[in-house]
Amino acid sequence: MDTYKTLNEVLVNLFRDVMDIEQKAIITEEFQDITNNDMHIIEAIGMNEPKNMSTIAREISVTVGTLTIAMNSLVKKGYVLRERGKEDRRVVYISLTERGRAAYVHHARFHKAMIDSISDELTSEEMELLIKTLTKLNKWFRNWQEN
Repeated sequence: MDTYKTLNEVLVNLFRDVMDIEQKAIITEEFQDITNNDMHIIEAIGMNEPKNMSTIAREISVTVGTLTIAMNSLVKKGYVLRERGKEDRRVVYISLTERGRAAYVHHARFHKAMIDSISDELTSEEMELLIKTLTKLNKWFRNWQEN
């Protein structure tokens, strides 16, 4: 068995399939006006306290300028609310509207179903190994991105 070839094929197919399947699962009739990227921005904003643009941009590894373009679209579509800070009017805080919260919950359900299906198929030892392996892979991607 050619380990490199097999691993490369599995990773390439996995990344492509996750994006394709997620797109089909989360972009329903109710949420047909947003993209996977929009949904991940909504996820980064979260359901808790409003966040500033820099925090969100850092979380999803994009520039504030890139995030601003996507945020303009999400505001226009009614998923996100943009408010200036009360103490410092230069700071812009982002939170989800009711529609944005509904999209967040919808997306979270997809992720829960995905994780549950994986968990159901693996022993606790296999799950521990999978987490350790994926954490190392994630670290490699994060380090590569920074270089």
